[in-house]
Amino acid sequence: MIVTVFRSRLNAESQDEYQQSSARMSELAKGIAGYISHKGFTAADGERVTIVEFESEEGLRAWATHPEHVKAKKMGRQVFFSDYRVQVCSVIRDTAHRKPAMDRADA
Repeated sequence: MIVTVFRSRLNAESQDEYQQSSARMSELAKGIAGYISHKGFTAADGERVTIVEFESEEGLRAWATHPEHVKAKKMGRQVFFSDYRVQVCSVIRDTAHRKPAMDRADA
């Protein structure tokens, strides 16, 4: 599995335009072969983090080179973000645990 960690700070004046672009990119990413998931978070200090998972580098490469995504990345550099950082990582280990439904508070 390949995990991309995208950290950014959004320019306040471009929030509306960014939201539209972000929704479109979310829709597109889900259609790329090898896509697993993505989730975004915003910290109290305004930093945004998006974690994207693909099955392989080939899937990630298809996403990175998708024409609409290429255009959105350019907009990100020019308009949306005051700064950003992209880290692409190979998963070395993946461990998970989930309590049975009857033990969880949300059950």
